[in-house]
Amino acid sequence: MLKNDPLENILYIDLTRRTFKIEKRPDLFEKYLGGTGVATQLLHEECPEGCDPLGPENPIIFAVGILTSLFPLASKTVALFKSPLTGNLGESHCGGRSAVSIRMAGYGAIVIKGASSMPVYLSIENGRVRFRDASTLWGMGNFSSGRIIRENEAGAGLRTIMRIGKGGEKLIAYSCVTTETFRHFGRLGLGAVFGSKKLKAVVVSGKSSLPVSDKKEYRKLYDEVYKTAVDSPVMKKYHDLGTAENIVPLSRFGGLPTRNLTAATFEHAAKMSGETFAKKYLGRRLACSHCPVGCIHIAALREPYEDVSYFYKTSMISYDYEPIYALGTMLGISRPADFLRLMDRVEESWGMDAMSLGVILAWATEAFERGLITTKETRGVRLKWGNVKGYIKAGGYIIDQPNDFYRALARGVECAASLYGGMEFALAFGGNEMPGYHTGPGAHLGYLIGARHSHLDNAGYSFDQKVLVEKKMKPEETIDALLAEERWRQILSSLVICFFARGIYTPELVTRLLSIGGIDLSTGDLDRIGRTIHAEKYRFKIREGFALDTVRLPERIFETPAPVSGLDKAYLTEALAYAHKTIRKELDAAP
Repeated sequence: MLKNDPLENILYIDLTRRTFKIEKRPDLFEKYLGGTGVATQLLHEECPEGCDPLGPENPIIFAVGILTSLFPLASKTVALFKSPLTGNLGESHCGGRSAVSIRMAGYGAIVIKGASSMPVYLSIENGRVRFRDASTLWGMGNFSSGRIIRENEAGAGLRTIMRIGKGGEKLIAYSCVTTETFRHFGRLGLGAVFGSKKLKAVVVSGKSSLPVSDKKEYRKLYDEVYKTAVDSPVMKKYHDLGTAENIVPLSRFGGLPTRNLTAATFEHAAKMSGETFAKKYLGRRLACSHCPVGCIHIAALREPYEDVSYFYKTSMISYDYEPIYALGTMLGISRPADFLRLMDRVEESWGMDAMSLGVILAWATEAFERGLITTKETRGVRLKWGNVKGYIKAGGYIIDQPNDFYRALARGVECAASLYGGMEFALAFGGNEMPGYHTGPGAHLGYLIGARHSHLDNAGYSFDQKVLVEKKMKPEETIDALLAEERWRQILSSLVICFFARGIYTPELVTRLLSIGGIDLSTGDLDRIGRTIHAEKYRFKIREGFALDTVRLPERIFETPAPVSGLDKAYLTEALAYAHKTIRKELDAAP
């Protein structure tokens, strides 16, 4: 690393004692680059084995990378923690301004431990941490609390506000943390960890300058990355329609989960498509800091006020493929306005992960249809496909938790199914609710073996469409390909590169960019580091009780045909056994 690079600074905050300190850890960033790599090591250091995910010992770790603030599309923040949803590795990524703000504030990572006795928010600026009273903000939604914090905090430089809604305050196991209104640390329950610490928000402001080894070469490389990004047809797709463009093709392909995966095509896909949203609802596009693409799509929903003639309100609501899948097709909702009304509650007031909530409500709807639950459990709510009013009512009850049924839903679909039945159609992988792809064995194996059980771990859904649709592969070949992709993604997420730019940031380019920051590595070194980080993630998961050889296979995935062959229990069982053996070898070989 270059001398005076603030990336080496780690800010440690103790909420119990209301103290903070800064330590220099160049060893971590030189060895693991930043982001996921550094955060994983800090999680091993700071998270006691077997600790309660909602206890004060569970740390919140934010980390950024050496390329952050230097090159386009290196603007994700990685958060690591012990997940209250799965009980093991919690990892969530978020765009917006958070990564650049943390880097400009003079830090490579922030570690938050302990718990406050009263609601607080943290204000981090100019090398100081202030513990602000958040009692009046407790109970507010994301938009209201963000507005008040902005009015109170007049810090200079780039600023981010990371905050929770009611879901985090009520310790919903899949509640999220919102930044910049429309970006989220969505999956695995970081919001609940905030809430357990009585931490309403974290505000970070900064305006540092960063060193580079060669200014002329830096300018040349920056222009190269920028031009490649803006000229890329893939990036143009993300700008024009965003990931919502995938709704119609996936439905046509037969890989779009619908009505709790009782089907994989949606008859109203065209109504819920990216093209329809762009034509009828698109209000604006936004971009993360240091990103020329602008893939964030915001819908403008104009509705009349109730009981007041000729007066209208306009709500700005973000959308992309995953929320449309989870709160749209999985629930049988076919009107964009209905989806946006539900999404507005999820995003602004409740602060819950859209994917988890959609899958949970889909399970509850099928359980209601089958008579496993009745209006006694739902408190009069008649759960029915497409009934957005019922889903809004049920979502509000999950927040309030008025009875055992809604308390179970607040803990995830596997918890609810274990108590009320219907485990065979409870769509969770490693405890994390299903992402939006039923494309074939690559997708589902990807969820099962992925460190986060996410479609972003290894893009198994893409592997299905690009490889397995053309060629039948042996189970071990599929696992080898998925693990190779996941190891490389450890490098991208350590550099906090947006995965949309994975085609731009090749190993060869990454080595050239790192040299600008004073780190000289070969492509072989990158492969070694990626393998090490992946092994360390699994070491933490296994330490906290995860076992790949006992992971549950949801029966529903075998009942609904997928477009790519090979999605049968024998294939997946053989593949998982091979994955278990391979990862064990990886752990034994890791330093």
